[in-house]
Amino acid sequence: MAHLLGGETLHLEFPTKVVFDSLSLGVDEGDRIGIVGRNGDGKSSLLAMLAGRLEPDSGRVTVRGGVRIGVLDQGEVLPDDETVGHAVVGDALAHEWAGSALTREVIAGLVADLPWDAALGTLSGGQRRRVALARLLVGDWDVLALDEPTNHLDVEAIAWLATHLKTRWSRGAGALLVVTHDRWFLDEVCTTTWEVHDRIVEPFEGGYAAYILQRVERDRQSAVIEQRRQNLARKELAWLRRGAPARTSKPKFRIDAANVLIEDVPEIRDKVSLQSLAVSRLGKDVVDLLDAGVTYPSTGPGVAESGSGAGTAVLRDVEWRIAPGERTGILGVNGAGKSTLLGLVAGTVTPTSGRVKRGTTVKVATLTQRMDELDPHLNDPVRVVIAGLRTSYTIGTGSKAADLTPGQLLEKMGFSSAQLSTPVKDLSGGQQRRLQLLLILLDQPNVLILDEPTNHLDTDMLAAIEDLLDSWAGTLLVVSHDRYFLERVTDQQYAVLAGPDGVGRLRHLPGGIDEYLRLRAAQVAAAPAGTPAGAGGAGASGGNGAATPGLAGPQLRAAQKEVAAAERRIQKLTDQVNAARTALAEHDQSDYAGLGEKMRAIGEQEAEIAALEERWFELSELLG
Repeated sequence: MAHLLGGETLHLEFPTKVVFDSLSLGVDEGDRIGIVGRNGDGKSSLLAMLAGRLEPDSGRVTVRGGVRIGVLDQGEVLPDDETVGHAVVGDALAHEWAGSALTREVIAGLVADLPWDAALGTLSGGQRRRVALARLLVGDWDVLALDEPTNHLDVEAIAWLATHLKTRWSRGAGALLVVTHDRWFLDEVCTTTWEVHDRIVEPFEGGYAAYILQRVERDRQSAVIEQRRQNLARKELAWLRRGAPARTSKPKFRIDAANVLIEDVPEIRDKVSLQSLAVSRLGKDVVDLLDAGVTYPSTGPGVAESGSGAGTAVLRDVEWRIAPGERTGILGVNGAGKSTLLGLVAGTVTPTSGRVKRGTTVKVATLTQRMDELDPHLNDPVRVVIAGLRTSYTIGTGSKAADLTPGQLLEKMGFSSAQLSTPVKDLSGGQQRRLQLLLILLDQPNVLILDEPTNHLDTDMLAAIEDLLDSWAGTLLVVSHDRYFLERVTDQQYAVLAGPDGVGRLRHLPGGIDEYLRLRAAQVAAAPAGTPAGAGGAGASGGNGAATPGLAGPQLRAAQKEVAAAERRIQKLTDQVNAARTALAEHDQSDYAGLGEKMRAIGEQEAEIAALEERWFELSELLG
């Protein structure tokens, strides 16, 4: 592979910290490199040095002659008065940029739904990020250096970006350097992972999953070496004390394949115990949305009066019975109505049609993006903030339950003892995010809503929070564009999708995020030209009457009816399984025969659901 760029004995130092010391590395053609590490360890600095944006204190960066490097910074700043079109293609005439297949692909994938003449100052953060990405990607680059490219992007945009980067260059050509905390994106795009830690960069083969397996093996071997060293030290100490060398057998260690490391690891969550505890805390009733809808008035804040007929309808016909211990991810484009839906659950939004039924013991807490919980404590040291909280927090269930003090919980979430004296306002964004979650958990809610919880967190801290949530007994609702996190902490996904009338409706996704992306692609394809991608359109069932390849007439209607019937049956069986699991949690745990019979019945229902989902997928493919 031809060398493109590299660093030789790079040294970088800030007033209070040495970031890199005598670092040497290289990037070759065909490399697809993901850069991971803890916040503050130098990931962005490394990317900036290699891209020529930051000068090292010593050493040098070498770039092969003629190599073009495109850079996306975290804080890409575009003028507010610049238009979308000018930001993306500059002064190029329409026939010039339209003649480029690359430019057409990027515009269609990232900014097709944005008005070409709209000023950037009128756009949301996510829309501006897409414009900045499009501006970069229409260029002809040999190397792309991307710093947190998925920030503010939704699931669809992230999926498009991954596909584009995988096919942008031919095999063995071009190079990609990407700093991101999006683990799904790392696995999808990268073939090499660089871990930045302790002033060095350690390479691993493969994406995020392969990197984790190799890191676990590395840490295991390090523990073995340390154990051996301690054994030798104890042996020497015994010889010194007794005057003769101790005769001890040396421990033997075996290095196995990576899958052996995880073959005896139990399920990440004890679902039966967690659901049993959730039922005891919540009862059988949590929150039921019964034919609920929300219409906002055309002018002014607040909610329109039910039945007024005026205003903008955001949600309609939402039927959702939330079970104790349920873990649900919510998907939808920006503006689809996800926040309104969560507001109905939390009680901060009043339905204008239908009703919301709430259990008497329900206590809802929301982890918002704004960190309002920290505002009263900005000038207080962390230890003062936690001193007024509960004295203990229980993690785990049954025999694995353990009580942690707030200080121990902070340590579990990555705080050092020295940081306990730091004022809240001086914490990093990631530290404030973790402290915000701690304050919420110690208030002991039994329904927890997480709104984009992964912002500002590195991969290690995300793993720590996922581990904490694994032992949390309650109902969990998550809105996140981080696909890995969403699939990791939730057991099912729903989407807020626009119906034929453009109003959002809640839809269960038996096929998860992949199904959501297929439904959104069908909506975009069916939308009339000029219609924003998030509005109107039809679901994959073909209910909008759009032309459907492969089927026509009676066959089309029969397939549509079978899809609808399958969806109803899947929903009914899912409700029955949830109810059966709730009953299982209340069953006498010493009645092994009875428990076994109930589990077999649940297994049969789940097998039927799987068969129906497979048939649903087949029909959906035919229906487009």
